Amino acid sequence: MTLNDLLVQLQPALISTLSLVLSILIGIAAREAKQRFGLDIEARHREALHSALMSGARAAFEDGPGAGRDVLVERAVAHARASVPDAIARLGASDAVLQRLAAGKFNLVDLPLR
Repeated sequence: MTLNDLLVQLQPALISTLSLVLSILIGIAAREAKQRFGLDIEARHREALHSALMSGARAAFEDGPGAGRDVLVERAVAHARASVPDAIARLGASDAVLQRLAAGKFNLVDLPLR
């Protein structure tokens, strides 16, 4: 048996092994790309939500500075829901979370809540 004969017999096994190794490497690369780009997308959604809540807090206060805390917070949340519905859906933010975030925005812009 010559080296050529041996390579001919081993060729299917070598090709299968190489295919398996390449599949694993492609899977690892795809997972890494998904994690990296997924985090970037989530960060953009988070920034968009916080920006919408901030502008909603300002708008709510300007529209009715004498309104109570609950009214102002709900107006800010409504503004965010209208502005960035995709971000809210992607982040899975509940009503309670949105209201807490909105209330915090009033403190950031030095708007007193009653």
